[in-house]
Amino acid sequence: MALVALALLGVQRPSGLGDVVEVRHWSYPGYTRVVVELSKAPGSDLEVRRLPADASAKRPERLYLDLGGVWVGRGYKAGIPVDDGLLQGVRLGQNTVRTTRLVIDLQHYERHRLLTLTHPHRVVVDVYGRRGGERPGETLPDNGGSLPPALRPVRTVVIDPGHGGRDPGAIGVGGLREKDVTLALGKSLGKRLAQTGLRVVYTRDSDRSLDLEERTAIAESVRGDLFISVHANAARRRSVHGVETYYLDENHERHAMNLAARENGIPRGQVNVLQQTLAKLYLQEVSPQSRRLAETVQYHLVNGLPRKRRPVDLGVKKGPFYVLFLSNMPAILVEVGFLTHKGEARLLRDSDYLDALAAQIAAGVNQYRNEQRTRLARTSAP
Repeated sequence: MALVALALLGVQRPSGLGDVVEVRHWSYPGYTRVVVELSKAPGSDLEVRRLPADASAKRPERLYLDLGGVWVGRGYKAGIPVDDGLLQGVRLGQNTVRTTRLVIDLQHYERHRLLTLTHPHRVVVDVYGRRGGERPGETLPDNGGSLPPALRPVRTVVIDPGHGGRDPGAIGVGGLREKDVTLALGKSLGKRLAQTGLRVVYTRDSDRSLDLEERTAIAESVRGDLFISVHANAARRRSVHGVETYYLDENHERHAMNLAARENGIPRGQVNVLQQTLAKLYLQEVSPQSRRLAETVQYHLVNGLPRKRRPVDLGVKKGPFYVLFLSNMPAILVEVGFLTHKGEARLLRDSDYLDALAAQIAAGVNQYRNEQRTRLARTSAP
């Protein structure tokens, strides 16, 4: 299969088409994510197809996807080499005057997943497999194999300090930045969890920028058992304060919409488009465990601190956040206080207070972990 170089044949670009803005990829053990960012949404009829190797044309096994309403012209004529043992490379070309074809040349392959995101428009293709030269069990930790989340032992926790780098997140009283609070809190939480014997992986452990899709690519690549994203809140009314914990659910509550829009970086009116893809995830399996994790963490946050520093309980809520939406494991997003509230901003500047919050989140995680052990023991009993 060759990509048709229509631009070379003198074909003029039709009006009204979107452009390929950027192509990105990330490689991890057993997992590679390819993201194509577009200036407008592609056609709705998206399907990844698989083709066998063609020795006569010197083509490897490959996946391809046609993006309707998109023009790439000669923008990626040379292709993008990957050569990570899983993918050989990525190619884009103008297949018809109104369709761009994405081709992923494979080296090893087991399965794939297709997702579409908005603001900006992105097509995400996740390719799973064991890279060339890897032996079974060589690079990926055992996390319970194909056990459902309700029975999977908790061994690896992925901590995601929100925002970072060029994205400061919310700005609060005195210029306090969300990205600084979340990084300090995340690292403190990680130390406490590691002390209990858990394997801890950070999406970031320094002040650096991360795309939302990269955060969950990291989580899946290390076969995380739990995903915990930490954030700090903001509100127009400076009197609002307290802590709240979110989990992903199809029937999210309306009061989650404003916060979801801010954390996803999209207009409030566009949040509902996330529901179009939620059916592709195993929510019936993961959501109850995410809810239970959220409940245990929220309980310890509002009951474990000294009374003088005990935050207002804003509850456990449902929210369609991208960072949860792209996670195939029990996942929560914790909002540990309002940067826009004078009292809470003062506390969130205090490293001792952040350590105390980390201790309570860790207590919630360990309660959930122990509950999982009990479920697993009951299931394994003769």
